[in-house]
Amino acid sequence: MSELKQGAARWLRGKAEPSSSLVRWMVALGLLGVAAAIGQAFCIGQILDGALGHPSHWSTPDLLAVFAVLALVRAATGFLSERAAFGTGASARRRLRTEALGGLLAAGPALLRERSSGELVATVIDRIEALDAFFARWMPASRLAILGPALVALVVLIVDPVGGLILAGAGLIVPVGMALSGLGAAKASRQQFSAMGRLQARFLDRIRGIGTIVLNGRIDDEARGLAQAADELRQRTMRVLRVAFLSATVLDLAFALALVTLALRFAARLSGGQGDPGSALFVLLLVPEFFAPLRTFSASYQDRFKALGAAEALAALPEAPLPEAPRDIRNVAAQGIAVAFENVQLTWDPARGPALDGVSFRVPAGETLVLAGPSGAGKSSVIEILLGFVPPGGGRVTLNGADLTTLVPRALSRLTAWIGQTPMLFATSIRENIRLARPEATDAQVADAVRAARLDGFVADLPEGLDTTIGEAGFGLSGGQAQRVAIARAFLKDAPLLLLDEPTAHLDPATETEVLDSLRRLAVGRTVILASHSAAAHAFSGNGFAVRRLDLREGQVVTARGVA
Repeated sequence: MSELKQGAARWLRGKAEPSSSLVRWMVALGLLGVAAAIGQAFCIGQILDGALGHPSHWSTPDLLAVFAVLALVRAATGFLSERAAFGTGASARRRLRTEALGGLLAAGPALLRERSSGELVATVIDRIEALDAFFARWMPASRLAILGPALVALVVLIVDPVGGLILAGAGLIVPVGMALSGLGAAKASRQQFSAMGRLQARFLDRIRGIGTIVLNGRIDDEARGLAQAADELRQRTMRVLRVAFLSATVLDLAFALALVTLALRFAARLSGGQGDPGSALFVLLLVPEFFAPLRTFSASYQDRFKALGAAEALAALPEAPLPEAPRDIRNVAAQGIAVAFENVQLTWDPARGPALDGVSFRVPAGETLVLAGPSGAGKSSVIEILLGFVPPGGGRVTLNGADLTTLVPRALSRLTAWIGQTPMLFATSIRENIRLARPEATDAQVADAVRAARLDGFVADLPEGLDTTIGEAGFGLSGGQAQRVAIARAFLKDAPLLLLDEPTAHLDPATETEVLDSLRRLAVGRTVILASHSAAAHAFSGNGFAVRRLDLREGQVVTARGVA
């Protein structure tokens, strides 16, 4: 087994542990159902034996009554097992999605440098969904496939030792045959998931860029590309189904072999005047019950391979951080935030060289630092480190003397407000987009933030005001309007550290002037770090202090003005 498969198997075992108690409950219910089935087979055997003229110690009404009670027991165990299976699968999926989303949120946007959002969506949704059957069916079925037939075989061995050995031998054919037919099944499931992920990622990316595709006349080409990806998924899926059919065939052959062998043996014995017809009927009626757990096992045989294929991608996701109490947040004063970089190193890709190479600077609380330099100089890397999206590869970053890496994410989030080039707005109302910064904020506080960002004039012209719904990524708003929504969000958050990453990019000069005016008001009393190419932004000032400026080139400080 490859290291990747071993890692996936270990990951599955670890995630299965919280569900072990429910699985044991389902196994116990399954064994109770098997015991009830054995009792029903005995009742039917005795009734049929009496109908053939052989006396019995049990009266037919008593046997029918016992049979009815056992039928109710089997129905109850079946119902409880299905309910427990649903609960096991649902709780496992809920737990895994929570952990996966926690890990993705902790990793931050830096993860998108390595994996596409479409691939991550497919992993968190479809691959976790594929684990439902593993927890709900495979885990109890894999145990019942041993315990259930063993219980039936033990009863048959007591009644007819030779028949018990025949039944056990036929049962051993099933796992061997299924293992042979399942060679390469894990690989086929993994390839199916990969094809599904490629199709979903391609579809999501094309939906996002549908305007560019239409304008460049590539509709037919993209449609053919999606069709090819869909056809690849179809082929991979059929290969997985082929294994499922082969497994069912092996089970049916083993069942037929056991039933025919036992029937011929009992027929020969009874024709020779040996044996008891009631016992023979009892054993023959137990053959379907012997194979019933194996049939359930066969039906869920592919669930394990699907789970292994899904686990390979899920195990590669970042782990969700363990909850911990804020340790150093007490060292960060509420009155203001002083930022210091001390010989900070950062490398995104070794082939491209360092993004930051020995960067050092200090920004006192309540003052403004403008990061200048060409694209690729390292301005956004400074912002991403301060946001906690990526840890520095070397050196030290502090807020009021507290090491940035010792602050828990929630504490760092409370201290920081961020406005980027293109604000992320969701397909909901403007009010809810602003309230994202502080969900507990009152309508009056939201209104104050709207006025401070000078968004009220624009909102007043909308049909539903702040409750007007906008499209995904702010569709329906201009760039300046979207930035004002982001500024209102920052006003509402009222964080002491304000990070601005090209906040006026793609804006015309008039709109840029208006947005910068709003940002100056937002900057009052806050520590501000502004990364921008704009000459107007470089003259940014609004908190009573001279603007400090740091020029970066290829990740290094070239010139520093007013910076300690």
